Amino acid sequence: MGGNSKKEDETIVIAEDEINIENLEELRDFIRNLSNKAFAHYVNEEKNDFENWARESFEETELADLLRKKKTKEETIQVIDYFLTREEIKESKTGPKKQEIPEVEWVKIGVPGFDELVPNGVPKGSSVLISGGPGSGKTTFCLQVLKQAVENGEKCLYLTFEENALRLKQHMKSYGWDPVKMEKDGYTIIKKMQAFDLSRSVEALLAKASGELTIELDEIEGIIPKNFKPDRIILDSLSAVAAAFTGKEEGYRIYIEQLFSLFKSIGATSFLITEIEQETNRYSRTGIEEFLADAVFVFYNIRQKNVRLNALEVLKIRGTSHQKKIVPFKIIKGQGIIVYPQEEVFT
Repeated sequence: MGGNSKKEDETIVIAEDEINIENLEELRDFIRNLSNKAFAHYVNEEKNDFENWARESFEETELADLLRKKKTKEETIQVIDYFLTREEIKESKTGPKKQEIPEVEWVKIGVPGFDELVPNGVPKGSSVLISGGPGSGKTTFCLQVLKQAVENGEKCLYLTFEENALRLKQHMKSYGWDPVKMEKDGYTIIKKMQAFDLSRSVEALLAKASGELTIELDEIEGIIPKNFKPDRIILDSLSAVAAAFTGKEEGYRIYIEQLFSLFKSIGATSFLITEIEQETNRYSRTGIEEFLADAVFVFYNIRQKNVRLNALEVLKIRGTSHQKKIVPFKIIKGQGIIVYPQEEVFT
């Protein structure tokens, strides 16, 4: 009996080497023809070769997820049958799948005068770096972006690592905006976090990752509130996050790449504030963020004799044209920021 078992095991391995499956129908038929012992060779508590097959050979991630916990031959066949039937129904209603490039959706900033600098707006899902020195208007600009988005019916998440949430609401109220109503209506969440809480998830991810690092929503629980899908995310600030990675620059670079990807994957347009020195040729703390971001808006607090002038420029936006000049703006009590796109600032 032991000899027969060994012979059957060898047959399984030989058959595996000779397998040539072109589509899901052939995979289903292959499974149907397997003996229960042969099926167990492919699926056990440590592995599910059919899940890997669906994911890697056919790039059917959803099917692979469905197969993950299926440990019997009958369950596996049923799942593949269900998936194939559902895809046939979809195709009969919508026609064959087409390789189409979706149209770009554009997001207007909404700050008076600013949209004239960027007529199309920014592509939805972009990561926008808001760069500038202290007192240059970065936070006011982002709060105004939030207010305008809410007026357009969008949901906004403001993550702050430095300023108290109450202080930000007082700041908004001073411009005539109503943060309490925005929150009550379910459009806004302003959340204070510790930078360490954001960065510590990287330690676990780096430890478990083998070659590739991916951040999943459930792995950064507490950052994106449950049952709240934001259209815009404001993070204030990346400088605080970078400080939490002191001595771990490579970890910070990887984390920022994945953080940008995460925000994009949920469809949110993100505005990420970063502090820089007033006189510098670098537009972020490490120099990495400005290259990873899809757009960079730079805020200045320029000294002219004995006064300072607020000004800004659109340094870059991927995928659209924009005016390339430094323009002045004013912060007006009861209104917020007003940009003067027809004027120029010479430094």
